[in-house]
Amino acid sequence: METTLATLYLDKPLKAHTLMQAIARANRVAEGKNNGLIVDYCGILKNLRNALATFAGTGDEGHDGKQDEQEPAKPNAELLESLNESISFVVEFFRQRGFELDRIVTETGFGKNATIAEAKEVINQNDETRKRFEVLARQVFNKFKACINVPGINTYRDTRDAINVLYKSLQADKEKADISEVMKDLYGIVDAHIGTREDVTKSDNEEKRLYDISQIDFERLRQEFARSTQKNTTVQSLKHAVEKKLARLMMQNPLRTNYQRHYEELVKEYNQEKDQVVIENTFEALLKLDRELSEEEKRAVREGLDEESLALFDLLSKPDLPKKDISRIKKVAASLLDTLKSERLKIANWRQKESTRDAVKQQIFDFLYDDRTGLPVDDYEDEEISVLTEKVFLHVYRAYPSVPSPIYN
Repeated sequence: METTLATLYLDKPLKAHTLMQAIARANRVAEGKNNGLIVDYCGILKNLRNALATFAGTGDEGHDGKQDEQEPAKPNAELLESLNESISFVVEFFRQRGFELDRIVTETGFGKNATIAEAKEVINQNDETRKRFEVLARQVFNKFKACINVPGINTYRDTRDAINVLYKSLQADKEKADISEVMKDLYGIVDAHIGTREDVTKSDNEEKRLYDISQIDFERLRQEFARSTQKNTTVQSLKHAVEKKLARLMMQNPLRTNYQRHYEELVKEYNQEKDQVVIENTFEALLKLDRELSEEEKRAVREGLDEESLALFDLLSKPDLPKKDISRIKKVAASLLDTLKSERLKIANWRQKESTRDAVKQQIFDFLYDDRTGLPVDDYEDEEISVLTEKVFLHVYRAYPSVPSPIYN
């Protein structure tokens, strides 16, 4: 697939069809692309006009028999009009929800911070409103870039900057999303409620602290949330924190789909028509889910395994096994993984050849079937071992393109 080109720098003279071919790439339509930008270092505009007149049929013969030179780009007025339209969509997005975007431009100091927080509450009403704003904002940014050298662009700069402040703040919230950050924001004065540990690495210029989330008074946290004026933003931040933790856990162990389904149900309910009760219930449900995910993160230790062997243990295990067989399956999972990592999975690019893929699958089957190394014969039929071989192979194929695994390392 050919890379999408948005900006083309011309530093040598081109003419005729060669010039047309060069600029055509920057002019191609692509998803999320609003315009192509030609940066001319050698004064090539006249050649471009002539090439367009010759090959694109844009020239009309004048009274003297010569072709009129046509401008190859949209007129400045048209570009500014398009930018103004995109900005008006954002302004109307807020106005329909009872907020005036100009307030972010006119407010200063602490008042500006409060206004930004209020605007984010409008954006974060649900996933649809947030995505709608982000789409509208990116259109503004693309069209502003297309007008960057157009006289009159500064008329729109303050409004564009206000939109950019909100957009970047939303992205920053998503990137830093962490359950402790959400809780710290809620508490306000965090040190009065959360214990800290100083036994972490400190750089020369900053002091880092870890917050002991287990010491938080969750009932107090619910009360703080009930009084908060930023419920929508808090829930969105909590959603992002849960999403990141869930994505990591799902990547490491594909059998954690029950947590994924639970999360999707919560989000679906939240995105429907809702009142304050639903928002507060969603907040509590997300907190509960986050704690369940934290417990799941610790399960490998409780089972006496690491995260890698836990994934194989879950794939190989089944309900109602006696305790001695569970213990054996744990050993099978750990030993099988060690064997694969020390032998077949060490082969470079093993996934690319059918012969090396088949060798890995065969080694899994042989290991599981062998009376000395494999699964308890009293609990697993031959057909079950074949099915489990396929499941383990699919997991290994996904998680171990190389050793050590990029997922677990």
